[in-house]
Order: sequence, then structure tokens, then C-alpha cells
Amino acid sequence: MSLNIIDLIKGQLGSALVTQAASQLGESESGISKAISGLLPAIVGGLANNSDNPTVLDAISNSPSQGVLGNLLGFASENTWVQGLLASIFGDKLNGLVNSIATYAGISNNSSASLLNLVTGATVGSVGKYAADNNLDQSGIASLLNDQKGIVSSLLPAGLSLASLNVGDWAKGYKFDNDNDMIKPTPTTPPPHAEQKIEVTKSIADGGTFPDRPTTSEGGSIWKWLLPLLLLIAAGYFLWKQCEKKETTTTTMVGDSAMVDNDSSSISTDTANTMTTTKTDEDIDLNGTILKGYKGGMEDQMITFLKSGAYTNAADDAALKDNWYNFDHVNFKIGSSTELESGSQGQLENLVAILKAYPDAKIKIGGYTDKTGDEAKNKKLSADRANYIKDWLSKQGVGTQVIAADGYGSEFATVDASATNEERAVDRKMAVRFTK
Repeated sequence: MSLNIIDLIKGQLGSALVTQAASQLGESESGISKAISGLLPAIVGGLANNSDNPTVLDAISNSPSQGVLGNLLGFASENTWVQGLLASIFGDKLNGLVNSIATYAGISNNSSASLLNLVTGATVGSVGKYAADNNLDQSGIASLLNDQKGIVSSLLPAGLSLASLNVGDWAKGYKFDNDNDMIKPTPTTPPPHAEQKIEVTKSIADGGTFPDRPTTSEGGSIWKWLLPLLLLIAAGYFLWKQCEKKETTTTTMVGDSAMVDNDSSSISTDTANTMTTTKTDEDIDLNGTILKGYKGGMEDQMITFLKSGAYTNAADDAALKDNWYNFDHVNFKIGSSTELESGSQGQLENLVAILKAYPDAKIKIGGYTDKTGDEAKNKKLSADRANYIKDWLSKQGVGTQVIAADGYGSEFATVDASATNEERAVDRKMAVRFTK
């Protein structure tokens, strides 16, 4: 068979599902897309490696009756059926896979685990539907899975390898070259009398050796300078690739995007704080009270600002209006201004705690959209969302500290409307700043 399983799955993991998953899990759409791109090859490779596993074949055969494709987001929550399948495929390497993808995509471990369930459901459901539509028995399914071993490498995104996913020894069977994501050719023995060529490859790490030195005095003199040169080139290449890999897998983003007030005459700059896309859970100290947040996240930045005395020393609002703080995990359901996604309330509760710890501090809420859609509707939606948060905070006893709530629509969006949904996600946000 020449069918590529990835072609079956594409229709199930489109931009609409990415957007919904991002909202449901409280992550950026770019992080969700990146995680899915890493999970797909691991899951397809795992299924291919278990093409004779009865548990895998039974799961695929029964998936149409499970209604998997009709409720993919349901698989983003804990699911006993899919968890059993993953345990059968990855065994004790399952947690390592979750952790590696979380680090690679810059999302939390919980989100990574949920996406693992979702992508596994999409893969198993798609293969199961194909098998049912084409009357494939378990033997036919096994053959289809086994055929994927030759094409799994093409699914790996740049900067990621099966080795880095900690999926175990079975990944060695795919012979991945982590430098260019291609399958290594199998070494062959040169025919008799063929011209001998000297190659320097990473096979040294696998126990390989250099060809024997020429025994003639002329050959020996060549090796005196050629071998050190080749070793130097190999060492330089290795260091370069390591640096390239680090640059590929670690990206940065601005902690607070450029925002302005409606009454401001010029666009303000960000807070000059940057953070990696990898979100690290940590305890945030609020004068002895511990909040759960992210290093460099909204709570961390706001508390640091207040503790520095910068708010107290600010003479007026003009000294504060340039410093906005993006909510990391406050997201509304698509098109709604009254329904928050799960996980949003926790960060709002953290904001309440900060305001109660600093009762003299006053804030303003801002809502923003990307450049797509009708601008009048964008302004109204962003304003309604900002006012919803203001009203929610008022009900928690800090209403006198929330001075205003404004919606700016796409007025200060920076990404063109023709960009991808993931690229425009940076403009869709809720934010807060201090005011006088």
C-alpha cells in the first residue's frame, strides 16, 4: 500500500480544531499547532511499530463504533480507552513523550497530555474509518500500519527527532538523521577495485572507525595533515549543528505586546520583558502568599512592579500607561463575551489576590482582537469582554480598584489579516495595566 496515514488525519486536525483546543486548554494556537506537529510522527511511528499488536488492531477496528471522530475534543480530557492504548504503545516512555512535547511546543505538561489523547484519537479514528470504508480486516490494517515505517521521517518538524521524544529503543529502527530529518542510507561495501573514498560521518558515535592509513610513505605524509584537518572539520560541524538545534527548539516572544490607551497619541512600547515560549510552573510569592503562575508571566511581572515601589512613586497615569500585562490564561469561548474557557478563572483569582494585597493599586482592563472580521463588531466584542472581566472582579470585592475597561478591537493589531490563524493569535488577547 502507498497510502500515507497523515493524509487521512489532516482533515481532523485543521485550524478550527486548533483554535478550539487552544481555548479549551488555555494555550496559544501556535503552541497547540507545534505540539500536534511533534505528536503526529511519534503516534504514527508508535502504531507502525505495533502493527502486530492485538491491542492496537482491536482499537482501530472498533474505533468507528466508538464515535471517536465525532468528539475529538472529548479525547483531550482523561480517557481510559485511549490511555490504555498509549500505555500499550509507549509503556514507561509515555511520560517522557509528554514532557518532551511540552518543552518543544512551550505548553504545560497537562496540555501536552491532553493533546496526546486528542491526536491519538484522530489518528486511530481516521485509520479505523478508512479500514471500515475499504473493508480491511485486521491483517489489512496491520499491513497499512507497517507501510508507514518508510515515511514517518517526513512528518518530523524541524528541530525534533524521535530520539528527543524519549520514545524508547524502537525509534532506532527508523534510522533517523537528526540533522536533516531524513532516513540514513544503509552503508554498502564498495565493489572490488573501486576508488576508496574517505568519509567523516556521525557513525563514529556508533563505533565506526576511519579507514586504515596508507602504508606508503607518500600516503603517510598526506595523513599527517589531512586527518587533523578532517577531525577539526568534523568537530566544527558538530558544534555548529548543536547551536543550530538549540536555536531551532528555543524561541522567544515578547512578554507584553505593544499596546496603547485609546486616549494615547502614540503607540506605547512593551514592558521590555521577554520570556521563552516554554512556560515553567512555579510558585509566585505575594508577600508570603503563594500563587501559582508562570515564570515571567502576568502575576510575576505585576508583583515585581508593585514590590519595586514604581507604582507608589508614579506621579500620575501618564507614567503608567505604557506598561500593559497580558493575561496568560484568560480566554473566552469563540465569539462569546460572557463565557470563559476552563482554566481562566484561576488567573483572575490571582489578580484579585494581588489587588487585595495592594489595596491602593488601581487597574484598567483592555480587550484586543486580530485584523480579521468587521471592525465595529471587533470593537464591541473586545469591549464587552473587558467589561465582563471588570464586572467579575467587582463581584470579588475589588471593584473600586478597577477604574476602567476598554475594547480596542484590531486598532493596535500588528499581524496582517492574511497571515495564518496561528500567527494572528498574538493579537487576540486580554490585558491589564496599572492606573492612577
